[in-house]
Amino acid sequence: MDKSRVTLETASTRIENIVAEYRDQKWALIPLLQKIQEELGYIPPEAIQPIAKALDLFPSQVQGVITFYTQLYTTPRGKMVVRVCRGTACHVRGGKTILKLVKRHLGIDEGQTTPDFEYTLETVACIGVCALAPNMVIGGTTYGRMNPKKVAQLFGERKGEG
Repeated sequence: MDKSRVTLETASTRIENIVAEYRDQKWALIPLLQKIQEELGYIPPEAIQPIAKALDLFPSQVQGVITFYTQLYTTPRGKMVVRVCRGTACHVRGGKTILKLVKRHLGIDEGQTTPDFEYTLETVACIGVCALAPNMVIGGTTYGRMNPKKVAQLFGERKGEG
C-alpha cells in the first residue's frame, strides 16, 4: 500500500485530534508542529489552516515558522534518513565519493526520498565523529571509515535500481 496515500487519507483526522490538544495556546505552535510531524512524518499543507484557526494565527505565520526551521518538513520523508557528512575531514578523506555512491545506490539526489519512502538522503555540515571520516548516519546509527565496499554492503539490496 502506498504510504503517501495512507497518510493523506488519515492525516485530516490525526491533525484535528492533535490540534484539539493545543487549541487557543499560541505559545504551543512549535510543539504542535513537532507533534504533527512526529505522527505523520511531515507537516502536510492541509494542516496549516486548521492550526492557524485553532491558535488564532494567520496561516502565513504558521507557514513562516515551518519554513524557518530546517527540522520541520512539508513533504513526506523516508523511514530511514541517510545523512552523509560534508565536513572538512570527511571531504578530505573521500566524502564526495561516498555521497556519489549513496546517490547511485538509492537512485536519488540530496533532499529527495526514494519512491518507496524507505530512504531520504541529506547532507550535513558535520556529524561530529571526524576521527571516523568519511562517515554517514542511517537512522540513528553512525557508520565510519566509509569506503565503496561498505556503501555497497549497506545498500546492496538496492544495487541496480535507479
